[in-house]
Amino acid sequence: MARSRRRLAAAVFLLVLAACTGTAGRPSPGTGTAGTPAGSGSAAPGGLRAVRHVWVIELENQGYAQSFGTPSADPYLARTLPQMGALLQNYYAIGHSSADNYVAEISGQAPDIATQSCQYLLGADGGRRVAGLTGIEYEGLGVITQTATLHVSADFSPWARDPDVLIRWIHSPQAGVLVVMVPMGPERWGPASEEWVIHLNYPVDDPRAQSDAQVEADARQALGIPDLPMKIHKITRWSVEAVIASAFRAGRVFLLGDAAHRHPPTGGLGLTSAIHDAQNLCWKLALVLAGQASPALLDTYQAERRPVDERNAQRSLENAVNHFTIGAALGLSHENTPEQNMAQLRRMWSGRPEDATHRSAVLRAMRAQSMEFNELNVEYGYCYQSAAVVPDGSAAPAPADDIRVYQPSTRPGAPLPHAWIDDEDGNRRPVKDLVAPGRFLLIAGEDGHAWCEAARQLAEEADVPLDVLRIGHLDGDYHDPRCDWQSHRQIASDGAILVRPDRFIAWRYPAAASDPRAVLTAALSQILGRRPFAQPGPAGS
Repeated sequence: MARSRRRLAAAVFLLVLAACTGTAGRPSPGTGTAGTPAGSGSAAPGGLRAVRHVWVIELENQGYAQSFGTPSADPYLARTLPQMGALLQNYYAIGHSSADNYVAEISGQAPDIATQSCQYLLGADGGRRVAGLTGIEYEGLGVITQTATLHVSADFSPWARDPDVLIRWIHSPQAGVLVVMVPMGPERWGPASEEWVIHLNYPVDDPRAQSDAQVEADARQALGIPDLPMKIHKITRWSVEAVIASAFRAGRVFLLGDAAHRHPPTGGLGLTSAIHDAQNLCWKLALVLAGQASPALLDTYQAERRPVDERNAQRSLENAVNHFTIGAALGLSHENTPEQNMAQLRRMWSGRPEDATHRSAVLRAMRAQSMEFNELNVEYGYCYQSAAVVPDGSAAPAPADDIRVYQPSTRPGAPLPHAWIDDEDGNRRPVKDLVAPGRFLLIAGEDGHAWCEAARQLAEEADVPLDVLRIGHLDGDYHDPRCDWQSHRQIASDGAILVRPDRFIAWRYPAAASDPRAVLTAALSQILGRRPFAQPGPAGS
């Protein structure tokens, strides 16, 4: 689990580096590795430099180390990041000398200052510096609580007996607080896990959270393990926040992940949001830098991601509040004695008529909390609205439940629905795997030959990264024997759907058109910001 989480975090990092630049994050040609880039001025910290390509600021790894360990301690990251040309040092500052110039000053192994120049700069630093240096502010509740996390080795198997439970939320009668325990393996999992992380919440500015000795004592008291042998590897502190950046872009600087939004980890929507931020922005940057789209395409990043991230932040906050609601419904409090808290807990299984209403209220709070683990419509049911989506006038789906029930759709702006399809040899694959990295995909019905021919012509003549195929039950490049795709495609056999490189629907046409090339040209012109639809000039021109 811990190893897979580290690899997932690394994958997000590498996705940003590789997808944006096409050069795996390496400095642009003609740029010095330390001090002064070719043709520029002095190299003082905070100085201004000429800028080309893309650079990603994900270099201050304090928060990264809290959750996943430092890259140097993780074999996967230590091996992979250098191969990608990624820097692992801290940065001093960013600045700009004109509307087109941005720079990051990087601290190296020695006191020397390295300068990395870029045309576009992506801030993925957890909100530590980039937002402030560009003047972007944060909106929301700010810090809600602070958490102390203990990474320990201990044998909890006598108490953590259920092998089907992964994360344990424990309402402690001894302390009247909520304790969260997560097994971390690495060789055994479940009750037999050798390593664990233990999370304790403290009020904002509570000095107890800053003392390692106090945190250990609080954890032992809350869990009722005063004498259990326990090796503490590290104790870290982090803030539970509910904030979102007022803007995700300042000129050529973009914010992603925690730099753009920070919210409680409940529901797992933070890393999910960060992955989709990178997925949304990187293909757009790649097309702009390749000269295949206008820089106006980058304006759609904030328009698409900020509303979704705002909703995810709200849901994360609601999930966190629900945990504390359960404790309040139980009647537990840190102000009570352990005996008073235990008396409240015993009401849950007393069987007394006078406790029935109390028990029902607690169980209702627990049922509400189940949404944290079943919120598919939050994770997948949103719909982008921007110039990179061509609306077709259709109404948005009306799910039975706005949080839990996801209704697949090919409405423009929606994620590509899942469906299993077969090739001619019967090999089964998900339809999403047909979307190649960095390329659009036109999916026509079995009778959509005219759409396919028009798309092939445009791809060749206008230099658009566009693949073409047909899916049908009987005929097509791929087949739909289970009618999975047909149940979601929402077009006729001679209609077509255009899927973006991030696997979101950009455009659809329900049936045949009298001039499919003109219709498709208009759609791609809007999406790519190319009017008239011709080869644009170099990126940034």
